[in-house]
Amino acid sequence: MDIKLKNKILLVLWIVMLSLGLSGFIYGLFNIDKFGSKSYFQSDEFSSDLKQFTDYLSMYEFNKMTEKEAVKKITVTADEIETYRHVYGTLPEQIESIKSQYDDKIQFAREENNQEVADAYMAERDQKIAEIKKNFSETEYVKSKIIAAKKKAIHQYFQEKESSRWNYENYKTAFKYYLQDTKTKEIYTNVKIPKGESVENYLDDKNSLYIITYPSKEQGYFFNAQNGLAIDLMDELGRNLYEEYSGKVDSEQSIMAPIGKEGTFTGKIAVYKSAPSTHPVMKSYLNYQKNTKVIYIVSFIGVLFLLISVFLYKKTTVSRTALSERWLPYYHKIPIDLAVFIFVLSIILTLILLDKGIYDYWGSYLRETIMLLMLQVLFLAAVIIQGHLLYIRVKRGSFIEDLRKSLIYHLFCWMKEAFLIRSVGVQALIILMIIFGLGAGAGMVLIQYELIILYALFFLVIGLPTLLLLVRSIGNFNQIILFTESLVNGDTTQKILIKGKSIFAKEANYLNCLKQEVKQSRKAQAKSERLKTELITNVSHDLRTPLTSIITYTELLKSPEIAEEDRNTYIQIIDRKSQRLKILIDDLFEASKMASGNMEIEKEKVDINQLLQQSLAEYNEMIGNSTLQFRVSTPETPVYAMVDGQKLWRVFDNLIGNIIKYSLNHTRVYINVKTTEELAIITFKNVTKYELGENVDELFERFKRGDTSRHTDGSGLGLAIAKSIVDLHGGSLEIDLDGDLFKVTVQIDRIDR
Repeated sequence: MDIKLKNKILLVLWIVMLSLGLSGFIYGLFNIDKFGSKSYFQSDEFSSDLKQFTDYLSMYEFNKMTEKEAVKKITVTADEIETYRHVYGTLPEQIESIKSQYDDKIQFAREENNQEVADAYMAERDQKIAEIKKNFSETEYVKSKIIAAKKKAIHQYFQEKESSRWNYENYKTAFKYYLQDTKTKEIYTNVKIPKGESVENYLDDKNSLYIITYPSKEQGYFFNAQNGLAIDLMDELGRNLYEEYSGKVDSEQSIMAPIGKEGTFTGKIAVYKSAPSTHPVMKSYLNYQKNTKVIYIVSFIGVLFLLISVFLYKKTTVSRTALSERWLPYYHKIPIDLAVFIFVLSIILTLILLDKGIYDYWGSYLRETIMLLMLQVLFLAAVIIQGHLLYIRVKRGSFIEDLRKSLIYHLFCWMKEAFLIRSVGVQALIILMIIFGLGAGAGMVLIQYELIILYALFFLVIGLPTLLLLVRSIGNFNQIILFTESLVNGDTTQKILIKGKSIFAKEANYLNCLKQEVKQSRKAQAKSERLKTELITNVSHDLRTPLTSIITYTELLKSPEIAEEDRNTYIQIIDRKSQRLKILIDDLFEASKMASGNMEIEKEKVDINQLLQQSLAEYNEMIGNSTLQFRVSTPETPVYAMVDGQKLWRVFDNLIGNIIKYSLNHTRVYINVKTTEELAIITFKNVTKYELGENVDELFERFKRGDTSRHTDGSGLGLAIAKSIVDLHGGSLEIDLDGDLFKVTVQIDRIDR
């Protein structure tokens, strides 16, 4: 046989044996106290039958009084009259109770313009009040009502007595009794004892299954305590008459009708062995005996099957492990708390099925036995597999990870998110409570229509405003959804308008602000695309121009017929263009390096005035050859700052070079150095040769030049490099443009001497 098939068969056999064993063990455990630990005659079932029989003895044997005799013995005491009168309180209290019952009914009839009904209610009310007053004013009237109540109760008692006589006679076939009144010495028995014979010869262990002796330590004397019939006055008078006041009555009050007498008896009551086996008492006795044997047999079988299942346990380990490993990936997907809940629920259901006891049906209901066994096996297998999977999961898994995936944790997170904005969470909770309250209130109105006025008031004051608020909130929410959808689709022309201070109004304001940000972002993106295009165009132009010259003159130099003077001229041009190309490439590399944040600076104490003068000195010859007039103003004392002198000199060099290249001829240039307590402020002012437009921020872009025709020398990177250097020092470089007046302001942190 295939090993896998053999393992599966062993697994199924083990579960079946375990199911049978547990079922038998549980069946015996829960029934041993009922059947196995005491005799039938100590059971609650027999005690109930014995109590019923002794009650019948009191009714039929000890109380021989007839209905007429009982009626003749009726008496009415003064205490009974007072009890009858005051069962629902004093006279004013009872009158007020009657009035309060009818006030609402009369008022409602009048509101309905139904005076006839209102008059009927008033007549009924007045009649009851008159009857109550008569109870308190006429003693004989009350006495006659009490006598009538007692006669009625006695009559009902004797009717019930006759209807139950057949049951008493049936009990006498199983129970035998011999009782003697201790006072009158009168004997009551259903045992035929020949004259001269002792009752001990007939009511003994030989003839009886069970004997009760009176008096005894356990029983004492047989006592007949039935000396009267209690009549509940509340039932007699009618609770509906005083329904408004009856809730205030602390306890029931009653009067007694004379039925029977008290007495104590000695003797015996026995269950005869010769009683018919069809009698309920004998049936119960025989079933008890049978069930007791079954309990011990089933318990033994259950223990035996458990031992067999323990033997098979080790042989099924491999199969169970393989089965668990196959299902483990799917089981891990179930939240840990849900898995534990299902596991516990499976255990409970399995215990319920095991407690059913297949042994109750065995031999009588084969089909039910097989079906119950199959259910037990299936549920037990589910418990075993879940237990094994849960054990592996806990052993291998992470408790924190499982906790984060649990339903309880998700519910906690959802609740936390729901109350992330506390006011919104509280408002939603209140609205839900009101809605559920309205639903519950509607159900209560259907049950008790008197609540309709209170419900209508609640609906108008709270429910209707809440409903309107909910509808309005849903409308606002829909507006936000549609506006967001249009914003995603690129429509930034619309504007959402929601008034008030609600969360939706705040959200609408946020979305309007976001719309503006989107517009600005798109505008910036368009500008970025345009500048990117210009950058590529400018870079291509600035690099291609000197490179073209280099290539052209290199081709000319290849000619052997070229004159020496032309050769030297060409070489000078190639050298000049190469230098320009080198400067362009170096500037581009430096600008990229600064933009990426990889530029390092070495700060030291530097005099800004001296550094500026050095930068100007580099351009003395060019300034002298130009038509520009420089006006430089610096403090008389040094202005110190912690900067990288070489880098800051590059800033001044770029700015002065731009001034010389792009200033209008025959104009003045102003360079000023000023200080504050914390800053050194250097300003450069000149009149531009070219029209720059209004957007001066674009001048900081790489390869952006004031000379849009790009006929002048320059890389277009000077201002971009200068701003990057100043930014690295924690300072600022700003440009102001007023017509053709161009102003650059550099601010650097200064230090004291």
